[in-house]
Amino acid sequence: MIKKDTSTFKQIKKKLSIKKPWDSIIILVLNILIAVPVFIILHQNLIDPEWPFHLDRILIFIVVVVIQQLILQLLKTVIIICIFLYLIVLLYGSIFGGYGFIAVYEDYRAMVYTMLDDPNPQDIIISKLLPFPNKLEIIDAVDYNTPLVRNFAVSATTKFFKEVKGYHDERKMIQCFAVFKEIRDQWNYVNDPKGREYIAYASESLQHFSGDCDDHAILMSACIRAIGGTPRIIHTGGHLYPEMLVGNKADLEMANYLIREVLFVKESRGKEIHYHIDERGQIWLNLDYTATYPGGPFMSEEILGALTFN
Repeated sequence: MIKKDTSTFKQIKKKLSIKKPWDSIIILVLNILIAVPVFIILHQNLIDPEWPFHLDRILIFIVVVVIQQLILQLLKTVIIICIFLYLIVLLYGSIFGGYGFIAVYEDYRAMVYTMLDDPNPQDIIISKLLPFPNKLEIIDAVDYNTPLVRNFAVSATTKFFKEVKGYHDERKMIQCFAVFKEIRDQWNYVNDPKGREYIAYASESLQHFSGDCDDHAILMSACIRAIGGTPRIIHTGGHLYPEMLVGNKADLEMANYLIREVLFVKESRGKEIHYHIDERGQIWLNLDYTATYPGGPFMSEEILGALTFN
């Protein structure tokens, strides 16, 4: 029985094997892709002895590549099978409009660029590997396409800032700010049941405008998305809060002007506008319930994960 199982495994392994030298080439390419961020982490954390022509850094990169190549060669068969399955998933995403090859390329490039400018580049990789708490439940709870959520978001845009004229290009931003004000003015913080994490649907939270931080983030994200905005939810460890996509630096300047001079003049007087810039250079504005105006102070500066709703 054992001999038969071994024989079957060898046959499967033979069928899935890639002919030489392509197997080694695939492993080498994977090695380089992994070696680049690993080298950046070592480069940022090791003291620079200031050797001529940066020979020490060249040596570090070579050592990383050699060690990784040996490890990857030992696990070559399993790794190639995983790569094959991953490519199928990316192909499906590219064809049907999901997460595909272009998105992978952009994410990798953005990650590397961000790591180069960060004094602790390992934190960027850790943040991407850490699981987002209750991710699937939160995605389901952001029920932005239900009539109840859509109608509430639309009603907020007619209640606040409707009289503001002359900002046609910024209309969506202003309407998202109206949604923030409507929810912020009514929100009542209520703890989850003892010993349980309760994830409320956005349509459910509209009944009483009450709940904890994740309920608020879900409701805000659903309403922002219901009127065409792009929200995301930030995970800090002990807190979740929503942000909305503003755009580039020019868009941020306009948002800053609208908040300070037009929409939230009293609330923002003498205060800073708080935002994050992601690895693609996109600017996200804080919409936490602890803030009295869009871009108010963060309750926590730490970011352990981000869940974006496109």
